[in-house]
Amino acid sequence: MKKTLQTEEILLTAFSIYLLVHFTPGISFWLWIPLFLLPDISALGYLAGPRVGAFSYNLFHHRGVALLVAAFGYWLSIPMLLSAGLLLFAHSSFDRMMGYGLKYADDFKHTHLGMIGHAAISKSH
Repeated sequence: MKKTLQTEEILLTAFSIYLLVHFTPGISFWLWIPLFLLPDISALGYLAGPRVGAFSYNLFHHRGVALLVAAFGYWLSIPMLLSAGLLLFAHSSFDRMMGYGLKYADDFKHTHLGMIGHAAISKSH
């Protein structure tokens, strides 16, 4: 099942990147790399504690939020908003492909996909 979910996330990531390139032509490929990683700044919320960190992280990694931002950008003809939504969606799908999910408020390593990192290794032994 894990491979099936990863394949789904790979396809969602690829499709959202395709849409991003299609709807926002003219932006340098090299600029997309730091922009693609930008949502991870939301993890700085963990400096205020796990509850605030989980909220800020999940806000910028929730695909429903990403789709709403993209839809508003499309309907209101605001290319920057459309791009932001597509970028958030691509980033969130990529994170899930890598095994990172939405966070629970108790620990950064506790996600809706299970434990990540060293916590996952320790739990499996």
